[in-house]
Amino acid sequence: MIESPHIFIQLVFTGLIALFPVFNPLGTAFIVSPYFSGLTNRERRVMIIRIAVYSFCLCTVTLFAGHWVLDLFGITVPVIQLAGGIMICKMGWESLSSKSDANADSNPMPDGIKDLSSKIFYPITFPITAGAGTISVVFTLSAQTASTHYSQYLINTAAILIAIFLMCVLIYICYFNANRLVSYMGSNNEHIVNRLMAFLIFCVGLQIAVGGIFHLIKAYS
Repeated sequence: MIESPHIFIQLVFTGLIALFPVFNPLGTAFIVSPYFSGLTNRERRVMIIRIAVYSFCLCTVTLFAGHWVLDLFGITVPVIQLAGGIMICKMGWESLSSKSDANADSNPMPDGIKDLSSKIFYPITFPITAGAGTISVVFTLSAQTASTHYSQYLINTAAILIAIFLMCVLIYICYFNANRLVSYMGSNNEHIVNRLMAFLIFCVGLQIAVGGIFHLIKAYS
């Protein structure tokens, strides 16, 4: 029992360090910021809370039942990486090739809010906020929670859940304040940043997909 507090704190920090680069809350905030344009602060807060809650639920389900779900459908983690990478590449390419300026004022506000509500889980939560990389990291962290003692397993699992919760809080903070930083840049700079982030998200998706292909080749070679 003496080691329990030490292991608990270590797992919390390990979870935060492992999850931060795959969540990348600050960088992802610039990517999802255009989705919230035109919303009031209250509407923005409600939408971002939903994203944070969905992200927490997705990671929690992955932590407890992810392996069972994959085993049930016969899916491996590299396949998840490949499929998620392709999805992210698709969204990055669509953002790069879209004509946002021409369509910026084409939809009235009520339709825009309804359309955003339908996109909260896909693609904003998955795979933009919590994608294949996040699922892979949560799988890895879940392996560290294994213990022959049930009490220690609960302590380890609680530590990972706290790390996930703290990351979701950070997502909320970054997403809610991203528009302030974007507003300081001006419309032209915002357009440049959006294009740059679209290119980076395309590259991230490509990197995840290539990683999945590499692990598939390694597993079947």
